[in-house]
Amino acid sequence: MPPYFFADNTMQLSQHLDTVRANVCSALAEDVAGGDITAQLIPANQQAKARVISRDRAIIAGRAWVDEVFRQLDPSVQVTWRVREGEWVRPNQVLFELTGAARSLLTGERCALNFLQTLSGTATRCRRYADSVQGTGVKLLDTRKTLPGLRIAQKYAVQVAGCYNHRIGLFDAFLIKENHIAACGGIRQAIESARQIAPGKPVEVEVETFEQLEQACQAGADIIMLDNFSPADMSQAVKQVHATNGKRPMLEASGGITDATLRDYALTGVDYISIGALTKDCQAVDLSMRLATK
Repeated sequence: MPPYFFADNTMQLSQHLDTVRANVCSALAEDVAGGDITAQLIPANQQAKARVISRDRAIIAGRAWVDEVFRQLDPSVQVTWRVREGEWVRPNQVLFELTGAARSLLTGERCALNFLQTLSGTATRCRRYADSVQGTGVKLLDTRKTLPGLRIAQKYAVQVAGCYNHRIGLFDAFLIKENHIAACGGIRQAIESARQIAPGKPVEVEVETFEQLEQACQAGADIIMLDNFSPADMSQAVKQVHATNGKRPMLEASGGITDATLRDYALTGVDYISIGALTKDCQAVDLSMRLATK
């Protein structure tokens, strides 16, 4: 499993090909089930070509999922890409072309486009956020607020667009929040228990006050999430932590950060800003396939 933070955008899709295959298998089972009865109107030997275009300006992400749809559905279908992953495209630009049995092209159309429009929508939103903090040095992180079953896919799209991944799930890092702290009896107790349960796993603590911030620093948290701090308080927290002797924790801003305030938070000097909207509020890109029979 890849590390907690992909701080250098190190997610390699080759590590997750089983997930891509499983995503596509599930989507085809959901859509095609016992067979595409409408496609049976077309002669089985009818060949066709198709072009898929974007109707929006967007960042493209998700080529591997499109390729896998047609690989599973009909390996004889040829998919020819006209754009690169992570590339800006304009309205009416051809993204890829298909050649093969007309039935296969039509049966795979919606499944393939669903993946591409969703992941490209995620990437497009992320690129706009990344552009807004350019030059500040902060890294924008996604969260676990992803579409069920598509976490790896969306987190991949986040990286394509120049943002970064937080933890994948509940298993690869500690994120100690208010209720965990209360149940453990305090921040220090929670951190000490985490070190015993899974030595070597990153330990992050969410804090809401300067007093909790000091406690988390003294207890040796690896990352401290500053929850719902104002930009002014965030700047003060950064100064406080940077003045700490010894190894300092990384600082992450989270909570209530909008398009309008994002750059203000980025300029406070925090290391990371986590934003659920990178994956949960994305708008699918409008795509269209045009078929021409031979």
